[in-house]
Amino acid sequence: MDGNLYFGATNQTAFMDDRLHPDGQEPGILHALLPVLVLVGLLVLNVLFFGDMATSGANQIALIIAAAVAAVMGLMLKVPLSHMIEGVVHSIMSAMNAILILLLIGALAGTWLISGVVPAMIYYGLQILNPTIFLFAACIICAVVSLATGSSWSTVATVGIALLGIGQAMGVNEGWIAGAIISGAYFGDKMSPMSDTTNLAPAMAGTDLFTHIRYMVLTTVPSMVITLLLFLFIGFFHMPEVSPENMNALGNAIHQSFHINIFLFIVPAVVIWMIIKKADPITALLIGSLLGGVVAIIFQPEVVAEVSGITGSYAKQSYMAVVNAMSGSISVSSDNEIAAGLLSARGMAGMLNTIWLIVCAMCFGGVMESVGLLARITRPLVERAKTTGSLIATTATSCVFLNVTASDQYLAIVVPGRMFAKTFRQRGLAPQNLSRTLEDSGTVTSVLVPWNTCGATQAGVLGVATLTYLPFCFFCIISPLMTILYGYLGIRIAKIPSDDPMATA
Repeated sequence: MDGNLYFGATNQTAFMDDRLHPDGQEPGILHALLPVLVLVGLLVLNVLFFGDMATSGANQIALIIAAAVAAVMGLMLKVPLSHMIEGVVHSIMSAMNAILILLLIGALAGTWLISGVVPAMIYYGLQILNPTIFLFAACIICAVVSLATGSSWSTVATVGIALLGIGQAMGVNEGWIAGAIISGAYFGDKMSPMSDTTNLAPAMAGTDLFTHIRYMVLTTVPSMVITLLLFLFIGFFHMPEVSPENMNALGNAIHQSFHINIFLFIVPAVVIWMIIKKADPITALLIGSLLGGVVAIIFQPEVVAEVSGITGSYAKQSYMAVVNAMSGSISVSSDNEIAAGLLSARGMAGMLNTIWLIVCAMCFGGVMESVGLLARITRPLVERAKTTGSLIATTATSCVFLNVTASDQYLAIVVPGRMFAKTFRQRGLAPQNLSRTLEDSGTVTSVLVPWNTCGATQAGVLGVATLTYLPFCFFCIISPLMTILYGYLGIRIAKIPSDDPMATA
């Protein structure tokens, strides 16, 4: 994901460990499971009753009700209400960087639209990309950019948005497109030494960064190869027919609405360069948004006038157009129906529903963690994992479980990392086994959960519901299965030398 975000989650977990049950009782398994069962039941009802609109309020209410049930369990266990509230506050604080980034992504999408940056990407992409290999190419492009930047979020918010527009113009299913974009972005994020999760996982397991990356190659590359083959299969056998005339008409419509030129690509180049240089992601996105506004004023005066909605002074038009693009929904008119649908953005206001979902999810995760219910559910799993394969499978399952219940990618790495590190050592398993499992399961499955910070964010940025793209995020689905398969088959399971004191630590 984006640099430095995980410190909030790490500090939150440390806070919970230090303060767990100051005056309370140990929860029973029924206490721990009841809030989860209530949440699952309500979410199922929401899907049945609200369909695609479930994330527009129904799921938020479900998370709050489940958090209230968890709080009742805490009161029954004599956990002070102040302790639970403090846990919720720390949980929400751990997501504040993600929320700020989400707002800035909305602003960036708006100014990159009116500046012509995204339209230029779509225009040139239509000329270069062949529909048959589009999904394959989109996955590779996102993988390369994310590997270079270490940020899946920035990759999806920049080239991902443009690729989505290109694919939609070709008539490709939006779930397929989002699945290819996210698969590539999370591959690069997972393998990049500049990614925060790639640094966090070995830190939790007790190994070094590059040993961790080398060991991940063994499961990650096969997962990516299978993913690319699946996208090639879809491209060759299930891609819709695309009329060259329609593609040309769309390109001409974009060219008529914007002044397309190569200088527009300076803006994304600056943002990607800043991220590669490890600039703070909030700073990089803010500068990218402002640069988009400046470029719009210079190159797109007609668009600026249209988006501002006023006549008269160009200075006033410029200010109002940039503010409108950053803050709210805008669109650029076009006689081409497809182009009219593509040339729109939602700004910061369009991200508020996603932020609402994240805040509610962090409330649920904060109460569950502060009462000790998450630890109570996962502790028996450690005791029942008798073989190497079952231990790795249990670790992977715990990561997925925490992505669902704690709604945070970092907790899904930190908590299982702390829980299982000693067990891995005692069984003579090198720490890179644990760090690889944490990344194969915790990092990539976060984007598959609609109310997780990652799932909610990517759905909000791309405008594609999580459950719509989930079946096509092949890499994110295959990765945890691959690491479990390696565990049960005993493939490349590193051992601690018997004379190493770490083996019995």
